[in-house]
Amino acid sequence: MLGSMIANSPSVHPTQKSPGLRRRMACWLYEGILMFGVVFISGYLFGTLSQTRNALDNRNALQAFLFVVFGIYFVWFWSKGQTLAMKTWNIRLVDRNGQAVTQLRALLRYVLSWLWFLPPLLAVVPFHLPGAEITVIVIGWVAVWALLSRFHPEGQFWHDAWAGTRLISSEPLSR
Repeated sequence: MLGSMIANSPSVHPTQKSPGLRRRMACWLYEGILMFGVVFISGYLFGTLSQTRNALDNRNALQAFLFVVFGIYFVWFWSKGQTLAMKTWNIRLVDRNGQAVTQLRALLRYVLSWLWFLPPLLAVVPFHLPGAEITVIVIGWVAVWALLSRFHPEGQFWHDAWAGTRLISSEPLSR
């Protein structure tokens, strides 16, 4: 199945060149910084609406709420082509044919993008490791997952290949 997805992908048009790994990871890091604001506002809204008095109360509900909020955030912006971080780093999300991504495809990309975090988090659950060790394992996995894009013919992340999306360089709009 993966081979057919790659075989069916069109050749990259010169104007749709993939951004380099460093630029994509810088954008990814900047996106994480921007997400602090989304988490803060969402957490405040959740705490206010649920009348949560202690941060540990309703923790699972808060995590589910944030998962949904993140999904709405990313699906909305990806279906428009770019998040704020992607605009800053001149990166655009398109489908295999270079067209705008549908909300359904953006949702599939959102679910598959959790491959950045879920495998290491699920792997450490049975061991009850301290936070510092979990952080090292997660950061290690993120580095491995990013480097695996070197094995994709167009240098794309694998969750993009499986979702039928591509990250391309976009020129800023001139005024």
